[in-house]
Amino acid sequence: MSESTSPAGAASVYQAYQANTFLFGGNAPYVEEMYENYLANPGSVPDTWRDYFDALQHVAAADGTNARDVPHLPVVNAFAERAKQGGTKVVLASADAEMGRKRTAVQQLIAAYRNVGARWADLDPLKRTEREKIPQLESSFYGFSDADQEAVFDTSNTFFGKASMSLRELLNALRETYCGTLGAEYMYITDQNQKRWWQQKLEAIRSKPNFSAEKKLHILDRITAAEGLERFLHTKYVGQKRFSLEGGESFIASMDELIQQGGLKGVQEIVIGMAHRGRLNVLVNSLGKMPADLFAEFDHTAPEDLPSGDVKYHQGFSSDVTTPGGPVHLTLAFNPSHLEIVNPVVEGSVRARMDRRADPLGKQVLPVLVHGDAAFAGQGVVMETLALAETRGYSTGGTVHIVINNQIGFTTSDPRDSRSSLYCTDVVKMIEAPVLHVNGDDPETVVLATQLALDYRTEFHKDVVVDIICFRKLGHNEQDTPALTQPLMYKKIAAHPGTRRLYADKLTAQGFGDTLGDDMVKALRAALDAGRNTFDPVLTNFKSKFAVDWTPFLNKKWTDAGDTAIPMAEWKRLAEKLTTIPESVTPHQLVKKVYADRAAMGRGDTLVDWGMGEHMAFAS
Repeated sequence: MSESTSPAGAASVYQAYQANTFLFGGNAPYVEEMYENYLANPGSVPDTWRDYFDALQHVAAADGTNARDVPHLPVVNAFAERAKQGGTKVVLASADAEMGRKRTAVQQLIAAYRNVGARWADLDPLKRTEREKIPQLESSFYGFSDADQEAVFDTSNTFFGKASMSLRELLNALRETYCGTLGAEYMYITDQNQKRWWQQKLEAIRSKPNFSAEKKLHILDRITAAEGLERFLHTKYVGQKRFSLEGGESFIASMDELIQQGGLKGVQEIVIGMAHRGRLNVLVNSLGKMPADLFAEFDHTAPEDLPSGDVKYHQGFSSDVTTPGGPVHLTLAFNPSHLEIVNPVVEGSVRARMDRRADPLGKQVLPVLVHGDAAFAGQGVVMETLALAETRGYSTGGTVHIVINNQIGFTTSDPRDSRSSLYCTDVVKMIEAPVLHVNGDDPETVVLATQLALDYRTEFHKDVVVDIICFRKLGHNEQDTPALTQPLMYKKIAAHPGTRRLYADKLTAQGFGDTLGDDMVKALRAALDAGRNTFDPVLTNFKSKFAVDWTPFLNKKWTDAGDTAIPMAEWKRLAEKLTTIPESVTPHQLVKKVYADRAAMGRGDTLVDWGMGEHMAFAS
């Protein structure tokens, strides 16, 4: 028996293979080709290779930037062609017809990315769908060859960021801006100033955040708090319904940014409307409800005297929190099981607060509506509320909409079966509201999108949408087993490490410390065990002059009689004001009769009808 065929020899061969790697030199051409394919289209390579190459991008970004690698082959080919032709051409101005055509083609390429670049964006944390073919996003569609890649074009009036760029540099800039983890839709806006505003905002920074170390740590802290609360509840209150936010933790970082930046911009009140998903997390981690109070509701030791017997994931809350711009009053509206019905309630509440403050543009009051993807696309009250968004009597100065898009609704995970539009947000195009689709696994870009949305609302006083594309780790509620109906989707979800872990690993790669993520988790767990949170922004001794005094209504039953009468002298004074028509106005005869009848009611000559009673209620 030879050594190679002996058991010992076989073991040594096996060990040699085991010590080998798929990055062995002989495999270099194959690996290089696979990497080129990945850079051109991440969805074109198997999941195992994609995960490996994704990790390489994180390592490459260890300097704090988010720039991805670019395909190498076009660069090599371009220089080879340039060498044959004798150097690099600069196409800044030329009477040559072919050069003129290329300059026009560059403008068309830029327009294509602005219009449909979002369809190539890296938006799905689960990476379930392949990138569609859009020839207009390839430079070859416009007649450019590899030899043109290093040609330099004047982009001073067509693309923000640099006055001139080579075609290769421009193409990379366009893909970074419009095809990264943020996909922007705004080109359907008819106001050219607004379109140019978005182009400048996105292209100047290539849709990439550039946050300080302190900011990054704060984002990780908020995501850790979001995930930690859900996992704490999952282990302590097994099987109880809570409509978990797991998979969409970046939403809490988005809410935190809205509140803090809103305060910095002069917002003094924020009214929030949302359905069940993530509501308990918002109560604790955004509005500052004490975890001990939430746990008491789970333990049924808290007072439960509401006549409707409402559940904890329907209840509202209010608090005053600190921000860099001063105190901000937060209100979370009560919401029943009809998911989106709270929308007009929030808008009405905001409009009333604006009127009370004499704030016609809504500079001091901000409405925030949080939606689910299926409900946003499927419920009519969404469109009905949007239709009033810019009317004179109902406008609230622009609403910030946040979609927790877990891509499944109740049970439907294929958009072709759940709606007739490409995106769940397409309904907002009826009022030309811009939409920022963002990958929930990139919390920094989620925060950036939130900043941009708030900036837009502040500048133009119009609705804007942040569509956070994430996933739902558990069932519709915690008593469901979604793997029964969505086995393929939930196989991917089971293998997903979680947004917090991915972001903590990214910060570790940037030099923030190997134990940073674990240390935050341990600190949060200890705080939750004690019934508190690691971050408490709530002000307990602040009282705004616009606050409503609810003291007279406390400890009263809803059936108690209320004394709404006013003195007769006040009745007559108000009635005279309401029914006196200026001499300069000549009313219609029917209107004149209505006013005369109500004047008689005001004097006490005739009985009061419901219409007059309602007017006097408002007047008093």
